[in-house]
Amino acid sequence: MDIRNSLNEIFREVFRDPTIEIYPEMTANDVRGWDSLNHITLIYAIEKKFCVSFTIQEVAVLKNVGDLLGLLKAKLPNAL
Repeated sequence: MDIRNSLNEIFREVFRDPTIEIYPEMTANDVRGWDSLNHITLIYAIEKKFCVSFTIQEVAVLKNVGDLLGLLKAKLPNAL
């Protein structure tokens, strides 16, 4: 499973924008509609897709998509 591509698809679905291309430095300020409610929706969609759980503390320290990718890879050590 290619984590980055799967994560990109989740972003496209959650934010209803087929043109989104995630990159490590991307933050909520870079995505139209990324507010607190959509942040929760995004995290839930990621947990569901990858069958992982994030703690509130893990999510609270995320600064950008790169941090999110790193956390996800740590939860899925055998993934690409």
